[in-house]
Amino acid sequence: MTRRPSSLPEFEARFPDDAACARRLFEKRWPDGFRCPGCGHGKGWELERGTLLVECARCRRQTSVTAGTVLHRSRLPLRLWFLAAWLVATHRNGISARQLWLQLGLGSYKTAWLLLRKLRHAMVDPGREPLIGLVEVDETSLSFRTKDDPVAAKPGRSHEGRLLIAGAVEIVGRGPGRVRLAVIADYSATTLGAFVADHIADGSTVVSDGWSGYAALKDVKHDPKVVGDGPAHLVLPWVHRVFANAKRWAMGVYHGLRRRHLQAYLDEFVFRFNRRRTPAAAFERLLGLAIDLGPAPYRMLISRS
Repeated sequence: MTRRPSSLPEFEARFPDDAACARRLFEKRWPDGFRCPGCGHGKGWELERGTLLVECARCRRQTSVTAGTVLHRSRLPLRLWFLAAWLVATHRNGISARQLWLQLGLGSYKTAWLLLRKLRHAMVDPGREPLIGLVEVDETSLSFRTKDDPVAAKPGRSHEGRLLIAGAVEIVGRGPGRVRLAVIADYSATTLGAFVADHIADGSTVVSDGWSGYAALKDVKHDPKVVGDGPAHLVLPWVHRVFANAKRWAMGVYHGLRRRHLQAYLDEFVFRFNRRRTPAAAFERLLGLAIDLGPAPYRMLISRS
């Protein structure tokens, strides 16, 4: 088993150049040996030019270790990709595109933004398992940031000047397990029901604050804890702690979030929170997802959806 680097010096020793990074990508992409993505043949030979390139012995198709991955057709050196992934995955509070731009000495902010956006895209495993067992669910909101001044949000459940978020926290023993955060359009039963259905396994027990939007939940047990005039964080302590941590992170690293790409920022927070005790494993997982997922073109990444 390949030993995971647990510190920056270990990372630098493990991945000193592009060749070492390419070899690691090869091992993660084809752990049982090369298999041609075109014809499925299991034999090929490595070509000594450019990024690690393999030619199929049957159909002669040439495949780069980065072809068809999130790194597809990137002009950045592989080692720079690896270093960016290491910093993003292991830094306790994450790193902004501006910080990444300065740390890596990239040519432009746009390059740093696109690199970080692609890594965020790779932080969501489309086949991830839903939350199970006892799950706290609640909603919150953030005052979004504009190019000028922040919008002054109104109190209560008003939507004006707010980014609406639903959150769920899996309770394991006396503490939090995995979390999920998602941008939502409103606090209606349809929206909240869809969030629960998407992120929580059937048969689980959902604990809420008694908001009417959860009254018609299906396929789960609902345990409403009516808050009334009491503080909600006493009834739903862990989901409120996650919300508080996410808000502090958003203000501390990004000085507030904007409406566009909000889900990508939430995905980054969830990825890091769910791997908070295993940062080295988080780096390896990020590499694995970057390989498993398909290319992420610029136009797709800048779309509002």
